[in-house]
Amino acid sequence: MKRGSIRTQFTLTNFILLAGTILVCVLANLFLLERVYVSNKMENLLEVRDLVIYGANDGVLSPLTDASSEEEIALKQDFLDSLEQMCQQYNLTALIVDATYNPLVYSAMDLETVKNKLYRYVLSYRILGNAGIEMAGAEILKQGDNFFIVDTQEARDSGRQIEIWGWSDDGYMYLFAISRESISESAALSNRLLAVIGITAGILAAVIGWLTSGRISRPILKLADISERITHLDFDAKYTGKEKNEIGVLGQNMNTLSESLEETISQLKTANNELKRDLESKTALEKQRQELLSNVSHELKTPIALIQGYAEGLKDGIADDPDTLNEYLDVILDESNRMSRMVKSLMSLNELEEGRDSFTMERFDAAALTRNYLAGAELLISDSGAELVLLAPDSLYAWGDEFKVEEVLMNYVSNAAHYVCGEEKRIEVAVEDVGKQVRISVYNTGNHIPEESLPRVWEKFYKVDKARTRTYGGSGVGLSIVKAIVEGMGQQYGVDNVEGGVRFWFTLEKVEQG
Repeated sequence: MKRGSIRTQFTLTNFILLAGTILVCVLANLFLLERVYVSNKMENLLEVRDLVIYGANDGVLSPLTDASSEEEIALKQDFLDSLEQMCQQYNLTALIVDATYNPLVYSAMDLETVKNKLYRYVLSYRILGNAGIEMAGAEILKQGDNFFIVDTQEARDSGRQIEIWGWSDDGYMYLFAISRESISESAALSNRLLAVIGITAGILAAVIGWLTSGRISRPILKLADISERITHLDFDAKYTGKEKNEIGVLGQNMNTLSESLEETISQLKTANNELKRDLESKTALEKQRQELLSNVSHELKTPIALIQGYAEGLKDGIADDPDTLNEYLDVILDESNRMSRMVKSLMSLNELEEGRDSFTMERFDAAALTRNYLAGAELLISDSGAELVLLAPDSLYAWGDEFKVEEVLMNYVSNAAHYVCGEEKRIEVAVEDVGKQVRISVYNTGNHIPEESLPRVWEKFYKVDKARTRTYGGSGVGLSIVKAIVEGMGQQYGVDNVEGGVRFWFTLEKVEQG
């Protein structure tokens, strides 16, 4: 997964949006600004024309005489003031003449030039109509009753202008002009300014977008990493963010999903193992019952005979002194205890083989379980006089029934403690990662098991060294219980003769880490 992909996309998106906005503004300036500006100026010119027509209709354009009243003087002054204000506001050149081209109002610096232009427009129009106006060097933008708005560019003019000229019903003529150079210059200046602003804003947007997008992309990338670990059944992965937005809700839902998946997988593995054991147990149940009856009869024959013999001796009065009496009673008690342990072990084994003792498949730390068990078995190992060596990582997670795995480990370590021998007694327990499995092994120094006996040590009541088994009170079913437990979890077990001793082992399904 590319760690910076989301962050880069956020940054590029912001930059593209900003660049697109600047580009739209530049294009609008190039293709629309001048048109809008011209349209606005045409409205200004029409506004001035309306004022002139209004003044002509009210007679305020007529020259004042000594007989003019104060009201006429005031009206003319108001008209002139309004006209001057508009000319200043819109930056207009103004000229109003009477029918003989006598200037009545003007604001042009070169009066004769403006006056001649108006004369040329009127004369050309009267002779040739609209074509005459175009021949006079003007493009007609708009025309109406008694007026024209034109766009002109003549060599003798000071520059390109938008002009309105026309006449009133009373014979007054007018020409108002506004320079168009400022429009083009304004558009060009605006584009240059937008370009500078756009480049600066684009760089700032990229930098700020890169910095701020990290706050959004980091939790998303963290969630992606957690989801990837969950696909590998690593349920320790949790989202710890404190966001109150949709990302925070997604993180909490991811945690809930992880917990639900772990619980569901645990239940499925438990159900799968139980189903598998049920199917296997049906075919072997009858055979196990027959073997059990035969083995129990054989194993109980010796202790029953001993109890019977010593009980008859007591009855016949052979033990005629306290020491002999206690010896007879001790033998009877030991054999009774041995039979009790044997019956309990057989009952436990029978429950396992018939599937009545259920397995709870859970995820647990196999290294920690081994370490904790050996801490509690120190007395057993110290009594054997052996040195204990543990080879295990800090943690190694596996799937299995934690309590039954501990029972398997107990049987292996107990056997090792009872059979360890040699000049340097040593018991070595190892927890190893072997690919998709966890392997737990128990090694002890001592004599090898005969090759012909290796496959049979897992059988009920089979004893390689019967004398030693009776010495420590073994029931003969411990390794059979190991076999039933490990097979019940769908795993492997075994025993190997190795250099200097014997190694018993079994496997568990490893929890895959993300």
